[in-house]
Amino acid sequence: MQILVVEDDNRISNFLIKGLEECGYLVTLCKNAEDVLQHYVNIDWDLIILDIMLAGMDGVQLMQTLRYKKVYSPILMLSALNSVQDKVTALDYGADDYLTKPFHFDELLSRIRALTRRRQYQQQETPKAELHFGELIINLEQYKVSLSGEEIDLSPREYKLLNYLVENIDKTVARVQILNAVWGITFDNHTNVVDVYISYLRNKIEKNGNKYIYTVKGVGYMFKAS
Repeated sequence: MQILVVEDDNRISNFLIKGLEECGYLVTLCKNAEDVLQHYVNIDWDLIILDIMLAGMDGVQLMQTLRYKKVYSPILMLSALNSVQDKVTALDYGADDYLTKPFHFDELLSRIRALTRRRQYQQQETPKAELHFGELIINLEQYKVSLSGEEIDLSPREYKLLNYLVENIDKTVARVQILNAVWGITFDNHTNVVDVYISYLRNKIEKNGNKYIYTVKGVGYMFKAS
């Protein structure tokens, strides 16, 4: 699961990231609304955890903007504001849930499970043992990849990267998300390792006019069936 956390308080964001990652979630941190709109608005997040009291554009304004831009990912608002009117306003403007600070982490996890249950049900379908994308075939049981009937020699890291892209077919995945999932790096340290390995993959699977991996300028990459 891909979760975007928008929180500018280091103490809270560190607490959230540590706890969520220990529970197996892939977490991306953004500290202000402007960065979300510039870099992360085109990503299909499984959940957005959004603080209301952000510097600059606040959380409610960001949420309104996201909904205007047709971002329909579930949004869980976090706020120290606990009046009924504050909650009503957030929910009316597009929030799916509202959690008041301070909160117990177990309650946060329960809210997350409730908000993402529908997506989890959709993902519980029995996966196919072999995936076909035109001339590209990926055997998930034997960890083999072939193109036009010829087996392709992929390193374990290249295979993991390809598998992650395929799991998110037709969805834009940011470089930082790829770093999290494939290399276990939980922050963007400006490394170009993702771009290098994307190049390796393209050289191996995009032959004879086949095109699978598309660059989404300023964001990351998308896998599409040829």
